[in-house]
Amino acid sequence: MKRTVELRICLDEPISGVTYALQRGRDEHVAPVSTSVFEFEVQRMDDGRWGGPLVHGPSGGKFVYIGSGTHGGDRSSSWTRRAKIPLVGISEELIQAHLAAPNSRIECTIAGRAKDGGPCCATVPLLRGWELAKGSG
Repeated sequence: MKRTVELRICLDEPISGVTYALQRGRDEHVAPVSTSVFEFEVQRMDDGRWGGPLVHGPSGGKFVYIGSGTHGGDRSSSWTRRAKIPLVGISEELIQAHLAAPNSRIECTIAGRAKDGGPCCATVPLLRGWELAKGSG
């Protein structure tokens, strides 16, 4: 059996004018946006596996990508980056709390910029970890 889990990723201080988008599948993007909040659904199987078109990576190391610049769907951008946001840290207890709370999401925040001043990239640390959040972005 699979359960739908609603996630939210917030970018702290994204770069103005740079397009960020979630990556679906191998090279497709969810409609590019220039926002700092991404809300989406993933599936959680009873055996603990993550699934869905936005989930990437090997078993036990699943993650989602947020692309920026050309990886975010802006072909004219001078940036070509992807940030990998690990799903590790989303506990079964957190999932159960989310499923029991109407209009909630499991949320994390990441830095929108890398240390070099460009868009976030590579495996990014969560600024506060995954937590239960009420309402929409």
